[in-house]
Amino acid sequence: MADHHDHHNDYVHGEMDISQHKHSYELFADLTKWGSLHLAVVLVFLVVLTCIPGAGWIPAIISGAVVGVLGFILLKKKPDSH
Repeated sequence: MADHHDHHNDYVHGEMDISQHKHSYELFADLTKWGSLHLAVVLVFLVVLTCIPGAGWIPAIISGAVVGVLGFILLKKKPDSH
């Protein structure tokens, strides 16, 4: 009685094209992943620059670069297994 749905437009598992949804989710996941890496690099750079007495620009740049390279290696897209 309260059901006013048009049943031929309801989602049926396996019958609708979800490629745009998958693309949106992958984009969101990638932006989150790489944005977090950029934030980590900036934070490491600023912490080393301002919180470690005697450390200057060079150690801050080196430590930020190390975090960036390691993060890139760990976060890059792996090849598909199939």
